[in-house]
Amino acid sequence: MICTVTFNPSLDYIVRVDDMRLGAINRTTYEQVLPGGKGVNVSIVLGNLGHASRALGFVAGFTGDELVRLCAEAGVDCDFIRVERGMTRVNVKVKSAEETELNGMGPQMGEEDVEVLLARTDALGAGDTLVVSGSVPACLPHDMYERVMERVAPRGVRVVVDAERDLLTRTLPLGPFLVKPNNHELGDIFGVELRTRDEVVPYARRLQEMGAANVLVSMAGEGGVLVAETGEVFQSPAAKGTVVNSVGAGDSSVAGFLAGLAETGSYEGAFRMALATGSASAFSDHLATRAEVEALLAG
Repeated sequence: MICTVTFNPSLDYIVRVDDMRLGAINRTTYEQVLPGGKGVNVSIVLGNLGHASRALGFVAGFTGDELVRLCAEAGVDCDFIRVERGMTRVNVKVKSAEETELNGMGPQMGEEDVEVLLARTDALGAGDTLVVSGSVPACLPHDMYERVMERVAPRGVRVVVDAERDLLTRTLPLGPFLVKPNNHELGDIFGVELRTRDEVVPYARRLQEMGAANVLVSMAGEGGVLVAETGEVFQSPAAKGTVVNSVGAGDSSVAGFLAGLAETGSYEGAFRMALATGSASAFSDHLATRAEVEALLAG
């Protein structure tokens, strides 16, 4: 079983505005509403690749109802916890000459809601995978990642962490199975700028020394790097294509890695699938499909 956790999922309202101007009325030329949140994206892409997962998280209000409906429409098995205060956030992504984002706050969760979420992870056991990704809203304890990992670790659950800076580094002593920073996030952790794949490798190894089993670093147009628990290092340039929308590409890489590992049983196969899936999402206005990923793998 694979479960994903998104503490603050969203409805992503994506609009295109020609020559957007502040202080004036702007009219959209394109609009789309999609289920959002890093773990939600992972579940959607896993489903597209033919692998079942269950999405956990918190929802509230009429926007929460719509999120659940859209996730179900995308084939995601949702097990969201409904809370009473506030509403599921709406993130507005404006595409014009420059891209602008307005991200909502999300609902208010309390300790009792946290306990319900933790209890939902008790269905996981040895050999199962839990993906924890994205930000933690201010209303939740700052150690949510650690609390989730401490809950599942005694049962041998593999935990995947996709988060920035302290959220990621605080999980390392708990031995996550996989962490997936991008090169900028990895550089921020160590106070350096990482531009090339060769520069990434020693810092990925440092995350291993701090406790991570496998470190997958996505690098957009530069491709990616995997430092595996076997000691192997895999590097690859990015697939060739035109970037249409980079939102969700990193989440797609996580889904591709898990799907590739399940299908090939090798870290090399998992890495190749991760890169192809991330690129397939970046090259389209939707999250990667199986056919798109296979086309890139074949190329």
